[in-house]
Amino acid sequence: MTTPGNDGPRLSDEDRDRIVQRLQHAFAEGRLSPEELDERLERALTAISGGDLMPVTAGLPDPVVEDVVQLRSTGGRIKRTGEWRVPRRLRVESEYGGVVLDLSQAVVDHPRIEIDLRLAYGSATIVLPPGATADVDGVATEWGGVTCKVPARAHPGRPHVQVTGELAYGSVRVRYPRPWS
Repeated sequence: MTTPGNDGPRLSDEDRDRIVQRLQHAFAEGRLSPEELDERLERALTAISGGDLMPVTAGLPDPVVEDVVQLRSTGGRIKRTGEWRVPRRLRVESEYGGVVLDLSQAVVDHPRIEIDLRLAYGSATIVLPPGATADVDGVATEWGGVTCKVPARAHPGRPHVQVTGELAYGSVRVRYPRPWS
């Protein structure tokens, strides 16, 4: 059984404030009734982890889309792990090097995340938080493979990752964290 606060890293006051602003904006646009606003504000202010916030923002449009965050490397490895903030859109470019994107402990503010991979010689591993889903149908590889060990169909209230891109010589793996990690 999942209990509040066990779904990702603990929230900061800044995380809660951002969601409160989003709810107030939705109310000002007429997307929420006063009762819905009160209920969602209470849940947002008492949330412990990012997973607790998913139902608070359910049914609301994504906030203003920021530009694509780009990670680039010519010959080194690109690695993001721990409590990093995941952008809504991420483009990863690498000529010679592997990519590891571990979202299992990351701060995920968006219900849908787009990851575009552009790798010449290297593979990518994407680790998702338990319960998240991913669609990898948009990935093309010439000399490699695509392995997805998570469900592809999006589920309401859970993060969904759309993976696209091109790999000349490499593979893509999408999985949940290993129990011994």
